[in-house]
Amino acid sequence: MPNSNHQPDIKSYYNQLAQNYDDNRFNNSYGQYLDQQERAFLADVLMDISSENCMDIGCGTGRLLDYANYGVDFSPEMLKIAAQKYPNKILLEGSLTNIPIENDHLDVIYSFHVIMHQDMDTTQEFLNQAHQKLKRGGKLIFDFPSAKRRKTVQHQQKDWHAANQMTLLDIEKLAGSQWKIIKSQGFLFFPIHRIPSSLRSIFRPLDNFICRSFFKEYASYLVIVLEKQ
Repeated sequence: MPNSNHQPDIKSYYNQLAQNYDDNRFNNSYGQYLDQQERAFLADVLMDISSENCMDIGCGTGRLLDYANYGVDFSPEMLKIAAQKYPNKILLEGSLTNIPIENDHLDVIYSFHVIMHQDMDTTQEFLNQAHQKLKRGGKLIFDFPSAKRRKTVQHQQKDWHAANQMTLLDIEKLAGSQWKIIKSQGFLFFPIHRIPSSLRSIFRPLDNFICRSFFKEYASYLVIVLEKQ
């Protein structure tokens, strides 16, 4: 599991990747399917919430900034690209544990593909920081690799990249009395990107059904919505 000592490595990695990030990560069948799933999830959860007081932490090049007014990232190179795409958004340099906004200000904080690179202590600190920055009843949304899935397929990540795997029970323990879990879902029960394109239309509805069922913890990733108490 990664630890805070890896932060300089992670920052350097994303600064170097910034120019090619969109093509590298989302210009393929895997990335495109995951992007569709994440957008659909956010659109559903945020349906009745204005983007004015929403923040995307780890916004990167701005892939999901359609749903937020604020974007935060610790990579200045990623933020430069986000600024080109979204010149009217408020883009700030910061991190999960250094959220650059006043307390009790935000309605929603969401963060995708970020917690997975951290450790449990950093995840706890993120929850504590987010609790300060959100209004009462505000929502915190983030994803992480499923520990149950990785145990089932006997996968063990060897470096910091996507090594922070957890269960829903782990999140309950971290949340304590400060948060209430109001929604959770899986992403990618099936490796859709590896299924022949002619068969994907059959597997996608089944993948969506399983990822919302009792078996969601056996999907590749989990996404969760916490409400500030």
